[in-house]
Amino acid sequence: MGIIELLLLAIGLSMDAFAVSVCKGIETKKATVRQILLCGIWFGCFQGLMPFIGYVLGSRLEFIINKVAPWLAFILLLIIGVNMIREAFSSEEEETRAGFDVKSMFILAVATSIDALAVGITFVAVPVTLINASPFVNTVIACLIIAATTFIISSLGVRIGNVFGTRYKSGAEAAGGFVLVFIGLKILLEHLGVLEFMDNGDVLFELLIPFIGTVLGSALVFIMDKELKDDFKNIMTGMAGGIMMACSMWTLLYPSILRGKVLTAAIGFIIGIGFQYLLDKVVPHAHAFTGAEEGPSSTLKHTFRVMMSEVIHHVPEGMAIGVMLAGALNGADEVSMTATIALIIGIAIQNIPEGALVSAPIRVEGEGKNKAFLMGVISGIVEPLLGIAMIILVSAFPGILLFVMALTGGAIAFLVIEEHIPAMHTGRHSDKGTLSFALFFCLMMILTFLSR
Repeated sequence: MGIIELLLLAIGLSMDAFAVSVCKGIETKKATVRQILLCGIWFGCFQGLMPFIGYVLGSRLEFIINKVAPWLAFILLLIIGVNMIREAFSSEEEETRAGFDVKSMFILAVATSIDALAVGITFVAVPVTLINASPFVNTVIACLIIAATTFIISSLGVRIGNVFGTRYKSGAEAAGGFVLVFIGLKILLEHLGVLEFMDNGDVLFELLIPFIGTVLGSALVFIMDKELKDDFKNIMTGMAGGIMMACSMWTLLYPSILRGKVLTAAIGFIIGIGFQYLLDKVVPHAHAFTGAEEGPSSTLKHTFRVMMSEVIHHVPEGMAIGVMLAGALNGADEVSMTATIALIIGIAIQNIPEGALVSAPIRVEGEGKNKAFLMGVISGIVEPLLGIAMIILVSAFPGILLFVMALTGGAIAFLVIEEHIPAMHTGRHSDKGTLSFALFFCLMMILTFLSR
């Protein structure tokens, strides 16, 4: 292994530490130079130490390291991430945060570097050749390079996270918590070998298509008037509602009914309704144009609550994309790839008005266009993430395919009835929202059946 390969390896190993450093910066009110350097030292030292330990232990403990390390990293990051999310949604203000104490930093440093033990083991089989010296000396130099790289990247991460966290406060902290949980889950799933489908570039692109729709819709804030006209809002909301109701009925529920599994469809549909109802009650959010706030009390700003309302919308959509892709990838008779693509296109199209309908109200609240756009984009990230989760779940338990399809259909139906239909009639009375709903319902229905 030469210097180029080693540097690439060092950067790759430091990415988890970088993400966690960003999270540390987010939860810090004002990061000092000492805290930035301290974070870099902790992560850098452990990222360099772990490969060295792995090299010294060699192949003698390879089995134990490979089996235990991912689980330990997952558990540690899960605990810390969940705690960050809890604090973000807590209505109590904390006077101080012991974010850089020895205990906290030790746990995070171990969690983000423990998988590097295996890298040290590979140094035994594939020696590092940097200078004309013994393999041991070359390995020590390699570990120092890894440590230095992680130190620099982690220090930058704290600063970046601090700037972001200062602007977005509790919302950024919640995002940081989700990032930690996601990193831990990624480490564990890679260990379990259930992310092999991610090697398929087409699947990644298909997962991102609806997110691209959200990005495009959110970008409309740069060209729209600050206040949207009622007719435009009604038409766009009707369009989104019509597409999603058609997806619920014809793409997600109909396959179960077609195969005589009406009871499966009914139970899944009802549970999906209950699932979305629960989200509506436990997640603090605000309706975009009425301003009505729902969910538990919290210190979140109203604009962040508006964004969370759209996150709730994207949850069943991401689930629907994932379950359909899982069925298509596994060759299920109930799902075809063309029907899946039709669903993805439909959700992507309706994400355009939904993206606009979250960024525009945030802009109306007085936020800048850049921030309104960013918050609209962030609201859509949940879709590809949940899509991945559903592919993993349904691929592991293919027998639940029809049930989960019906469940997501119920969740989407709840959203349409609870959110879209009332929003179609904001402002002065008009039939334009209803006509838009009917038109796009029919278009999506036709697209669904043409794809079968």
